[in-house]
Amino acid sequence: MNYFDAVVLGVVEGLTEFLPVSSTGHLTIAEKILGLKVDDPAVTGYTAVIQMGAIAAVIVYFFRDILHIIQAWGLGLVKPEYRGQLAHRMGWYVIVGSIPVGIVGLLAKDFIKSDLRTLWVVALGLIGWSAVMWFAERVATQVRGERELGMRDAITVGVVQVVSLAPGVSRSGATISAGLLRGLDRVTATKLSFFLSIPALLAAGLFELKDALGGDIHAGEAVVGVVVAFVVAYASIAWLLRFVAHNSIAWFIPYRLALGFGLIALLATNTIAAT
Repeated sequence: MNYFDAVVLGVVEGLTEFLPVSSTGHLTIAEKILGLKVDDPAVTGYTAVIQMGAIAAVIVYFFRDILHIIQAWGLGLVKPEYRGQLAHRMGWYVIVGSIPVGIVGLLAKDFIKSDLRTLWVVALGLIGWSAVMWFAERVATQVRGERELGMRDAITVGVVQVVSLAPGVSRSGATISAGLLRGLDRVTATKLSFFLSIPALLAAGLFELKDALGGDIHAGEAVVGVVVAFVVAYASIAWLLRFVAHNSIAWFIPYRLALGFGLIALLATNTIAAT
């Protein structure tokens, strides 16, 4: 991997991490185009590391909210009067909602990094989860806002986040859909998706750091990828929050289907290899 590869992958990560189109799927496709071995531990580790740039973007964008959540959560541990506040409850929602993906990600890490890193899985994930996104928007009531969030919402969204470990599904596509199915409005579902992404992606990046830097990828390429991902992801977060305030996530479905069926056609004709 060289610096050009690092910039390309950083842009792809930043653009797709929070849009419901699957960042892992797009990174896998980009890696194939760049001639990288998609199931190489160093390459899979690198994709997890540059996610740190996207996570940094979330933290910076929602810094005041996150600081308020941490303070209220900490105070609520010793002062009962803080426990009814949304910020205190949100702290528990993020902690509890992150447990499922943490457990499954750790137990199935080898399977996720090898067997699932194939373009067939990406194509099927893009197509299959598009149906869930369509259904979620179809039945969404959006009658509940941020103040109506409950632990059941956090657990449901957290469990569904596990599905996004499969490339092509999209973590944001999975979690926003789950929020809509729980009756949350799109902005609330999207913000919960952002907050739940922080522990999941941060843990994945730190865990994979040794593989990324232990292979043919040097610290310079890793830093470039993280910085580029941060800048692009920050812009993507701002755009997505404005978009979902007035538009359905179903707008992303035609693109997902076109990419998914396009991949199947290329794979079926042996134009490209699956791994």
